[in-house]
Amino acid sequence: MRVFVTGATGFVGSAVVQELLAAGHQVLGLARSDAGAAALVKAGAEVHRGSLEDLDSLTTGAAAADGVIHTAFNHDFSKFAENCEAEQHAIAALGKGLEGSDRPLVVTSGLGLLKPGVLATEDDRRAPDSRIPRDPEGAADLLASKGVRVSVIRLSPSVHGDGDHGFVPILIGLAKEKGESVYVGEGLNRWPGVHRLDAAVLYRLALEKGAARATYHGADEQGVPFREIAEVIGRRLQVPVVSRTQEEAAGHFGWFAHFAAIDCLVSSEKTRAELGWQPVQAGLITDIDHPRYFGG
Repeated sequence: MRVFVTGATGFVGSAVVQELLAAGHQVLGLARSDAGAAALVKAGAEVHRGSLEDLDSLTTGAAAADGVIHTAFNHDFSKFAENCEAEQHAIAALGKGLEGSDRPLVVTSGLGLLKPGVLATEDDRRAPDSRIPRDPEGAADLLASKGVRVSVIRLSPSVHGDGDHGFVPILIGLAKEKGESVYVGEGLNRWPGVHRLDAAVLYRLALEKGAARATYHGADEQGVPFREIAEVIGRRLQVPVVSRTQEEAAGHFGWFAHFAAIDCLVSSEKTRAELGWQPVQAGLITDIDHPRYFGG
């Protein structure tokens, strides 16, 4: 297949590109810069110039492919609401390029959008009272109603591995800055994790074998207690590991306080059964307990 990939030079997307190429697919990667284009050429992919804001470029890229994997999202949290709205438009533009065909579109969502504190399966929907403006699944539902063959992958709050610049590095940076590694209350809220290379395999399988309107869970573990993550960070940085109340934690974490308090317990049993997905990489705690996460 010739696959159009957004976010093709990103942390997850670059792993998806390599997985697709290794499986014999051709890749058309979205690039907004010369550096991004050069990275795609070096990886062995074709280049499609454009961006998430250039909706015509998304539509033409999708129209030129046999399938689409959408991994891109602007993670500038100072403009989170605007970026969530832009994502809705981007997914719609990708779907426009696929309407009237049976070519698959795989859209990225997040497990952290589900109801907290209970074991969530692929059949569950996001919490109805969610205050988070991000809703890629709503955009996917709208495309499905128009006949687009769309499926959704919900990624873990922590996608880890070499080159990680997501949630765990943010925690490490805060611990370095504040001189302590903090968890909230007893630290029993949970983060499921998945290695970027295992996630890449899941995207490929969803593209090749996924059902229309299906939802898949990119989680290797049901949920790692946040305190265990904080303890690794404290030990590696040789700073105290301390409990804080929600109010105190808000001062420590700042804008990241909501994410630090996520309590996400998930199952990926249905995903594994339907797609034959079997994660083989290191789990979250084993992977982050390594010098490379701490500048070593």
